[in-house]
Amino acid sequence: MGFLAGKRILIAGVASKVSIAYGIAQAMYKQRAELAFTYQNNKLKDRITELAIGLDSKIILPCNVEKDENITDLFNQLSQKWTTFDGLVHSIAFAPNDQLNGDYVNTVSRQGFQIAHEISVYSFVAMAKACRLMLNPNSALLTISYLGAERAIVNYNVMGPAKASLEANVRYMANSMGPESIRVNAISAGPIRTLASSGIKGFRKMLNYCESITPIRRSITIEDIGNSAAFLCSDLASGITGEVIHVDGGFSITAMNELELK
Repeated sequence: MGFLAGKRILIAGVASKVSIAYGIAQAMYKQRAELAFTYQNNKLKDRITELAIGLDSKIILPCNVEKDENITDLFNQLSQKWTTFDGLVHSIAFAPNDQLNGDYVNTVSRQGFQIAHEISVYSFVAMAKACRLMLNPNSALLTISYLGAERAIVNYNVMGPAKASLEANVRYMANSMGPESIRVNAISAGPIRTLASSGIKGFRKMLNYCESITPIRRSITIEDIGNSAAFLCSDLASGITGEVIHVDGGFSITAMNELELK
């Protein structure tokens, strides 16, 4: 019997089998959670439906988080399947491609800044607000961040401020929802080859560098992230809220690693 048995968890942000959100879904499924999924548009519907069916889920609902009415419709439709549920995984982030290359000050635009924050940050609290009354006591909300929230990383650009805002969002949401026994946390994931990361110029070099100096001497996998996410959304993590947990093999704790000095 898995430690998520009896839990119903909505996962938003699966795009493919290499998505962080899919790794989370797999880990939660192994721990016997009942899952539901969202998809952004009709282009992704068939792909997400296939992945969801493979995890014994028949709840696949549309949601474009850029529109408030879509978020409201999502939870209205979900309520017809689940009157209450126990967790939300938010693995949604986006910035226009022209914002992820070159000098940050020169490339950032008002529109690009707004889009990155609206989709990557506001959508998390917007979804929490829309489903708040459906959440059972001891529910858990989880989002995905990155080290670019804390450090300036080449070509990550506007997503850095967006992720920093997301992490602040986690703390304020945790404080707000804690009296209802609802926990809110984030995972700061190490670099992983996903569709999203492929849009960052020089990502492969970044990944190779991280593998060479990370204390565990390997890159992080979606399975690593998934296992940590499953724990954070379970009652085993009942005392953890408002935290950003680094699942990056220790990369975030290194400075001048000995390999760099050889």
